[in-house]
Amino acid sequence: MKMEITVAEAMELINEIRHQPESLFEMVRNDVKETVGRYLSELMETELTGFLGRDRYVRIEGEHNHRNGSYGRKFTLKGIGEVGLRVPRDRKGEFATQVLPRSRQYEDALRRDICAMFLGGVSTRTLAMMSQRLIGRKISPMEVSKATQELTGAVEAWRERDLSSEPIKYLYVDGTLFSMRIDGSVEKVPVLVVIGVTEEGHRTILAVQSGDKESASSWRELFKDIKRRGLDPSRVVLGVMDGLPGLERVFAEEFTNAKVQRCQIHVARNVLAKVPRKLKKTVSDEVRSIFYASSKSKALGFFEQFKNRWSNELPSAVKCLENSLDACLTYLQFPEEEWICLRTTNVIERVNKEFKRRTKPMEIVAGERACYTLLAFVCLRMELRWRSKPIGNVAKNLPFFRELAEMNFTQNS
Repeated sequence: MKMEITVAEAMELINEIRHQPESLFEMVRNDVKETVGRYLSELMETELTGFLGRDRYVRIEGEHNHRNGSYGRKFTLKGIGEVGLRVPRDRKGEFATQVLPRSRQYEDALRRDICAMFLGGVSTRTLAMMSQRLIGRKISPMEVSKATQELTGAVEAWRERDLSSEPIKYLYVDGTLFSMRIDGSVEKVPVLVVIGVTEEGHRTILAVQSGDKESASSWRELFKDIKRRGLDPSRVVLGVMDGLPGLERVFAEEFTNAKVQRCQIHVARNVLAKVPRKLKKTVSDEVRSIFYASSKSKALGFFEQFKNRWSNELPSAVKCLENSLDACLTYLQFPEEEWICLRTTNVIERVNKEFKRRTKPMEIVAGERACYTLLAFVCLRMELRWRSKPIGNVAKNLPFFRELAEMNFTQNS
């Protein structure tokens, strides 16, 4: 069809564009939508012609299937927006077009974009509000949730992945709480996390599993699970943890070759909780001197000085530190360049902080599976960062090491 426009109409259009430049782009978008909708509709008509085996208005003898009009449908395309289509029908209802996915209102590329924005920190409610401007179609929070549910299979495959090729020597274990909607009510649900350190010094998240972090049986089941998935317990030589009830005993039973390093920060907090406010700074400095001593003999010497000074005035604080002292100094038996990373559970605390930062916009996580999806995304992002930063003081962040890390670790793997 040939379009004709007069000079007066052209000048009127140019003047309108001069005063409202955006109107030109709006016209272009509308024209593109109309053209794409017409193209797809004609493509489905051609598809129906092939299905019936004859062109429109061609008749053959005998009882055969026939065209039966069409119905309107909306479909949203990435970069184009929502387009109007006419989907042809046959009289027997046997024709199913392959041009458009069945029961889908938008293409897969948009679904992947929705998932990426959700994982990146945008809540389902915010995505629903932004969807009209972002993709040209209003999407409900329920549709956003449904789109992200399709990540479940990939997340479960990652959580259940084989660990037999991971030469793990250290384990960091800890738990954190998330607000989840469970059975119609909001509950604080603990999530247990285990991070492993390979013999090359690279950190990797081995397990993310809901469970009672105060329960020894929950930790035992988690340790058994990572061993079932291929982790070699004989290679594990150290576990770093915060002294949760029963955790150290269960860890020692499941990993018989490993020692326990208790987090110095957690112990220091417990000690300072038994100290008056005016003495906290002084006691904190003395505890730091013990923990950061260059050898165990010096650390024990500093503790004796601490004990002699405060036994009468702060007996509870001294007793608390004395009970945990040996477990706090285990790191001294390992390479000195790794001490800075073995003193505390800061590695896993950082992961917990990232978890909470990502879920903060949501306030409430919509169930355990949604929690795992978000945590898996955070874990993979952090692992990618860790690949160029092995534990210890060895700074392998030069271009060569970064390229090596990128080759050996990608989001797809």
